[in-house]
Amino acid sequence: MHVPNFLDPKTWALPPGESTFGPWSNQDMDPVPPSERIWTAWNFISYWVSDATQVAMWQSASSMLAIGLTWRQALVAIAVGYFLIAIVMVLNGTIGARLHISFPVLTRSSFGFWFSYFSVISRVVLAMFWFGIQTYTGSECIYQMLKAIWPSTARMSNHLSALSPVTTRDMMCYFLSWLFQLPFLLISPRKIRHFFTAKSVIVPCSWLAILIWAMVRVPSSKSLAPNQGPLTQSMSNGSALAWAWLSALNSSLGNVCTLSINIPDFTRYAKNERAQFVQILIIPVTFTLVGFVGIAVTSAAEFIYGEVLWDPLRLIDHWDNRALSFFAALSFFISIIGTNIGANSLSAANDLMALSPKYVNIRRGQIICAVIGGWAICPWEILATAPGFLNFMSGYTVFLGPFAGIMVADYWLVHKGNVDVPAMYYPHGRYRYWNGINWRAVVTLLCSVLPTMPGLIGNINPRINVGRALHLFDIAWLYGFFSALIIFWSLSTFWPAKETFVDRLILVDQRTSSSDLNGDEEKREVVTA
Repeated sequence: MHVPNFLDPKTWALPPGESTFGPWSNQDMDPVPPSERIWTAWNFISYWVSDATQVAMWQSASSMLAIGLTWRQALVAIAVGYFLIAIVMVLNGTIGARLHISFPVLTRSSFGFWFSYFSVISRVVLAMFWFGIQTYTGSECIYQMLKAIWPSTARMSNHLSALSPVTTRDMMCYFLSWLFQLPFLLISPRKIRHFFTAKSVIVPCSWLAILIWAMVRVPSSKSLAPNQGPLTQSMSNGSALAWAWLSALNSSLGNVCTLSINIPDFTRYAKNERAQFVQILIIPVTFTLVGFVGIAVTSAAEFIYGEVLWDPLRLIDHWDNRALSFFAALSFFISIIGTNIGANSLSAANDLMALSPKYVNIRRGQIICAVIGGWAICPWEILATAPGFLNFMSGYTVFLGPFAGIMVADYWLVHKGNVDVPAMYYPHGRYRYWNGINWRAVVTLLCSVLPTMPGLIGNINPRINVGRALHLFDIAWLYGFFSALIIFWSLSTFWPAKETFVDRLILVDQRTSSSDLNGDEEKREVVTA
């Protein structure tokens, strides 16, 4: 009997597929064939309802009250922010639905084949990092569920060192949180839509029940009374209020800014382009409603318990009803699984697949993300002992606005939708620019990212006084997106990369074999539009 040698890299190589582009792709990375384009408008609605109902959104909306905004001002910031991001989502989502390719492949047309790896690596690092952080948040849900079933869980003995930031109970809950997610990581993106549909029904119903409980305990006329905090009282000149509101707006954008660039990873499976247009409406509506739930429940809880409970899991910890505590914690855990899949593990899988298409497909990429993001980065250590690093990773999103701006400018303004999809799969194709680097993208990133660096430094270490530069960091995504869009468009207009222009959209016919597409003189069977 033949025993495979698992130390031999050849053992792990993926079996070659009929439609792959040689060594630069695999079947999961190829343009999605027509038979697998099955996401409908209802699937995108359920996806975004699922994504909106997450713990981070609840906390983000509630925390806006802490900076002095009234609940009405906070909701307007949320609505405007998510409407803006929805426009970007549809613009980049249409590219994925039209070309049927993922984010790592798409960026090669704007960044250059090799420089695109900078955006890919940046995103995979963020995705793995936040996978671990979200998994740790999930462990708090597991604790609440176990405590509801077995109250003695709260008194579990600790067998770890007193110097450790976590206890035996914490690690047990973390392992269970990580383990329960694994089966969902093995589901393909084509079928995971069913999980998002289930989550879009279960979690909102649970959150609505919590909202009703809060409104019954404390009437809205009392819990949502105008905020008269010190910051609000000092906003007579409008400047402090304006910057606080813009900061809240930018915070809303930051919650889904990763998805604004990797949305093609999902829309590539769309049945048609129109199926994903619904995002422009469903995103601002659902996130604004969820934001209201977070604000209303947090405000009511302050009257009930005498403290501000931004974290809904801390709110659950105050409840005496064990059944309600269990099902509420379960709903939050389901929301975390959905967020981790949609925003983190699938994103990381597509990125890892682009870095090593010979060995990594979507399923393997998600498992690698779970292992590295879940254990190698030790999220419990970061949360307990490295707040500066956590602030840095949060601020690292200053790159994501420029990434989105470059993608929108390149496809819609520079090339006007006429791109060559097969060429994106070859390092020596028309998108090689200068040694695989589009210098226009490099200059754009320098101009759109560097001005926000002083603010990022001040955010990491508040003891460093960066003056008014902190304001620019407060609107980092807005500045990064619009400045990148304008600069990249201008550079590409005055110094165009003429070799990248085609007079029509070139798509690959899925029946074309990889042997027909090789090098610069590839024979292409194409579909034009």
